[in-house]
Amino acid sequence: MIHDKSIELFHKAKQFMPGGVNSPVRAFGSVGRTPLFIEKAKGSKIYDVDGNEYIDYVCSWGPGILGHANDEVIEAVQKAAMDGLTFGAPTKKEIILTELIADLMPSMEMTRLVSSGTEAVMSAIRTARGYTKKDMIIKFRGCYHGHSDGLLVKAGSAALTQAVPDSAGVPKSYTDNTLIAEYNDYDSVRELFERYKGKIAAIIVEPVAANMGVVLPDDGFLPFLREITLENEALLIFDEVITGFRLGLDGAQGYYNIKPDLTTLGKIVGGGMPIGAYGGRREIMEMVSPVGPVYQAGTLSGNPIATTAGIKTLEILKRNSYYYNELENKAKKLAGAFIEYGSRNNVSLQVNQIGSLLCAFFTKEIVVDFKAATSSDTNQYANYFGRMLDQGIYIAPSQYEAMFVSVAHTDEDIEKTCRAISM
Repeated sequence: MIHDKSIELFHKAKQFMPGGVNSPVRAFGSVGRTPLFIEKAKGSKIYDVDGNEYIDYVCSWGPGILGHANDEVIEAVQKAAMDGLTFGAPTKKEIILTELIADLMPSMEMTRLVSSGTEAVMSAIRTARGYTKKDMIIKFRGCYHGHSDGLLVKAGSAALTQAVPDSAGVPKSYTDNTLIAEYNDYDSVRELFERYKGKIAAIIVEPVAANMGVVLPDDGFLPFLREITLENEALLIFDEVITGFRLGLDGAQGYYNIKPDLTTLGKIVGGGMPIGAYGGRREIMEMVSPVGPVYQAGTLSGNPIATTAGIKTLEILKRNSYYYNELENKAKKLAGAFIEYGSRNNVSLQVNQIGSLLCAFFTKEIVVDFKAATSSDTNQYANYFGRMLDQGIYIAPSQYEAMFVSVAHTDEDIEKTCRAISM
C-alpha cells in the first residue's frame, strides 16, 4: 500500500502539533510506522488520504459499536445541527439522555453530563471525596482513568504504596492521596485498607481492564471490591468509559451483576461525539453543585449535538439487543483465529476476549494483571500490526489497547481478518 500523502501530512503536522498528533498513541511510535491520516469512514471501513481501505477494529477506541457513520445517527445529528451547535443552556435532550442512561443502568439514578471520560472520572472522584469526607482513593496498576493529575500515576518503589507522578508537570502533592493496588490481587487491596484505615474514600476500577490490553477480572474480584468498600464505608466507582454499553445494555455492572456507587461513562454514550457522564446513587450525586458543595461545571456539557448522537445510538442498541450476541460471536471467531495461529506456528500467544472486546498478547503467561500484560513481546506485536495493516486490517497501534468489533463488521470482514491473522 502507498502512504505518500499520510507521510507528507505527518511531516507537516509535526511543525504545528507536538509529535504531529493530538493524542500520543496516534503517532504509531510503538509500532515503528508513520500514522495514517484518515479521510472518511463508513460501516466497518476507514479510508486514508491515499485512498487505501481498511477493516477497522479501533472503532474510534470503542464508541463505534454501530460502525462508522450509521445512517440513523448521522441523520439525527445533521437535523440537530440545523438548530444550532451549542447554547450553554438546558435542553430537553439532556433529560432524554440521562433518563435513558438511568433506564439502562439502574445504578445511575442521577447523572451529570460532561465532555470527556477524563472529566467524568475526575469529577466522580471529587464527588466521592466530598460525600465520604475522606481524601484517599485506590486505583489499580495498569488501569487508565484519563489524564487528570491525581490519576496520572505509577506505583512507587514498594509494591504497595502511595503513587508518584507518571508525567512531568504533575506535582507529587497531587498524587499523595492516590494509592496503587494490583488488579485481581485481593491482598494488595486488603493491605491498603488496613494501612490507611478510615482514610480511603473510594476504589476506582475498570471492571474489565482495557488499557493494559484486555484483562478480565477473576470470578470473585469485583464482588470482593464491592464487599470491602461497604465494610470500610468507601465508595466503589466503576470506570465504564470503555465497557459501558459495550458488554451489554447495562455495561460491565450488569454483565457481572455488581452495583457500584458511582459509574463513569464516555465514548458510546455520545455515539462517537465528545461526551462523558458520571452518575450514581441519588444521595451521592446530590453532593454536586448547584444542590451540593462539590463544584463541577462545563460550558459544552450536555450539548445538543452530542446528546442527539448518544440518544440515537442508545435507542438503536436498546431496540436491537440481539446485537450483543452477534458481537460476541464475531469476537470469538477472531479469538479462535489467534489461538489457532499461535498453536500452528508455535508462537507464545494469549488471547483475552469478552463480549466485543479482545486482545492478543505475545507471551507465555496467562494475562491476569499488569505484570503479565507487560511480559508481552511488543516487538512481535509491532510486526503483527504491520502485517495486518499491509493486508488492509486496521488494529490498535499499541499492544496495550483493545480490539473492538462493531455491528457493521460483516461475516466477510471477519473471515478476511481471520485469514490475515493466520498468514
